[in-house]
Amino acid sequence: MVREFCKISMEFIRKGEKPKVYQGAAQKLQVDAETVKNGVEGLMYLLTESSKLMLNEIDFQDSIMTLGFSTEMQQTLLQLYLQNRREIRTLASRSLRRQTTPNILFKLHTEDSGIRETHVLQTDPVNLVHLTKVLDEALQEIKSPYCRRIKLQVDAETVKNGVEGLMYLLTESSKLMMQGIFL
Repeated sequence: MVREFCKISMEFIRKGEKPKVYQGAAQKLQVDAETVKNGVEGLMYLLTESSKLMLNEIDFQDSIMTLGFSTEMQQTLLQLYLQNRREIRTLASRSLRRQTTPNILFKLHTEDSGIRETHVLQTDPVNLVHLTKVLDEALQEIKSPYCRRIKLQVDAETVKNGVEGLMYLLTESSKLMMQGIFL
């Protein structure tokens, strides 16, 4: 089993991860695929970090001794490390696996009918760029002559309705005052 994990780890270091392999190994071992993934990634990390630090045989043995592996497992890992450390070091230095994608956290303040709300949002840079582009396009569209005419028409209608309503109230108030009802 350890040899199989070592083989999978070396293959992933060489060619990148393949989630289907996790599923296949998980079925064979009758465990969850996430468990297999964590085991393989842990082994890959051990091998790549040891190779980057150029640990000698004794230092590598000391490192894995503290992990609680059996003597047989330690010997298998040591053989794998010694046979592949130069290749692992070369591949690890070129690997894109260690690159991280940052998450951007931001607050969005909204107001609807006088009710203010704050929303905390999280996104990655690619989606943030897309969101910014779409919002910028919407802003440019709202500034277009066509949208300005529509806005002026809507504003004019609102003002007209407001003035008509005010005129109605004034007229009715005047009628009531003439009748002596409204003081």
